[in-house]
Amino acid sequence: MKRRSGSWLVSLGVAAIVALAGATGLVVATNTQLSAVRRDATATDSLSPSNDEFENYLFVGSDSRQGSDPSDPDYDSVGAEGDVGGKRSDTLMVMHYVKKTGGLSLLSIPRDLWVEIGNGSKSQRINTAYQIGTDVLIRTVQKALSIPIHHYIEIDFQGFKGLVEAVGGVTICVDYPSRDRHTGLFIKAGCPRLDGVEALAFARSRFFESKIDGEWTIDGTSDIGRTSRQRAFVTALLKSSVTHVAENPFTAGKVFAGAVRAVLVDESLNLLNFARKMRPASRGSIASFPLAVYGDTVEGNSVLRLSSDSKEVLQFFAGLGPRPKAENETTG
Repeated sequence: MKRRSGSWLVSLGVAAIVALAGATGLVVATNTQLSAVRRDATATDSLSPSNDEFENYLFVGSDSRQGSDPSDPDYDSVGAEGDVGGKRSDTLMVMHYVKKTGGLSLLSIPRDLWVEIGNGSKSQRINTAYQIGTDVLIRTVQKALSIPIHHYIEIDFQGFKGLVEAVGGVTICVDYPSRDRHTGLFIKAGCPRLDGVEALAFARSRFFESKIDGEWTIDGTSDIGRTSRQRAFVTALLKSSVTHVAENPFTAGKVFAGAVRAVLVDESLNLLNFARKMRPASRGSIASFPLAVYGDTVEGNSVLRLSSDSKEVLQFFAGLGPRPKAENETTG
């Protein structure tokens, strides 16, 4: 798949705020609109104190079926609310914002990363922490990666689809015909424009296949390949959000409304300030980093563990070291 400059900010987890950034750049949100944004007090209680030099935002894409409609064309692949026990995090990412320069960087966290949950009483895959509570998830990420988390942003599946529709769809480029029979994804080679249903199928894909030389070949990189595709997707959504509002200013309210319905944030996050910080990302000015991991087996289950090669990137996200070379930067 072709990667654009910049990367996936939040699979489901940043997309709504991205649209918000585009809308608020052209219109002033009313107090009524801002008050409609859902706030999570539980998440707020576990956040790190503010830092004068940088901020880390934890983005979570929620695998919730709440509000799913049997009449939706993707209902069979998404499923009903009762099909999934409890909450599940579909996507975990951390965005790092440097206050002095305005620099943005993004780190993907694989769902299958094996870590100590919460305060360390037991170990499990990192997405398990989200089922217990947003406070436990935040504490888990902070302890496992040794980085502070200053803000929390969550997006659900159903809101994600509406947001993509509000900005007129998102253009994605692939080298080969691509599909995922589990999510209902099928896109032709080239740069098709995906609607909300197609975009969600792309973002959720774990069994991504490409038709190369007449044969369907599955991406063998599993969760790592999936987060890479998601990081590539967010740049397109960023650009679509800002471009759509710039070209259709009277639709800004619709985009903003879509963002409000999709997003859940901590109590202290100032959305207008955050929107201003996001504007460079709409131009592709965001560095992308995978988390270095290696495969392991625990009680017969395949998991991922943090590699020692992750130290340089994690020190940067902790504010303790310089930014390393990003995966979306060209050599020389």
